[in-house]
Amino acid sequence: MNGWTAAGTALLLCGVAPAGWCAATGPFRRRVPAQNMTSTLLCLVFLLLAQGFRRTAYTDTALVLSVLGPAGTLLYVRLLADELADHPPRPYALRTVTALSYLAVPAVLLPLCLVTDPGRAMVKLLVIGALLVLGSWGAVRAVSAAATAGHVLGASGKGADDG
Repeated sequence: MNGWTAAGTALLLCGVAPAGWCAATGPFRRRVPAQNMTSTLLCLVFLLLAQGFRRTAYTDTALVLSVLGPAGTLLYVRLLADELADHPPRPYALRTVTALSYLAVPAVLLPLCLVTDPGRAMVKLLVIGALLVLGSWGAVRAVSAAATAGHVLGASGKGADDG
């Protein structure tokens, strides 16, 4: 075991496991931000393990997860918009999740970029980092919008007259 795999294992046990537990249990107001945080941290775990095991395929998995993770959060927000409007996430929880994402991504990617040779692999790391940060930002904005507006399409059909 080297430092990269130790860091990946520590992030998996101390970050992904608690965030995954919060995403799987509890009220919806806690699940949505936790799902976003889980996908971000899991992507970073794949990057650390890719470096630790010297397997570039794990980097490709992280790239796919950096695209699909925020998309999953957006789908989650869309399906649970009514519940989020009734019981919105606490603002400090959203700010905390966003701040942790913004801190975790550079904290992992900067050391990885330092040990990666300039070229395609470094560009892939930078793209993954940009996708994670932008995905987290977009997901938090969608959660905030759903919490304030509710399910717009469902609201327009309520009380509609057929005649």
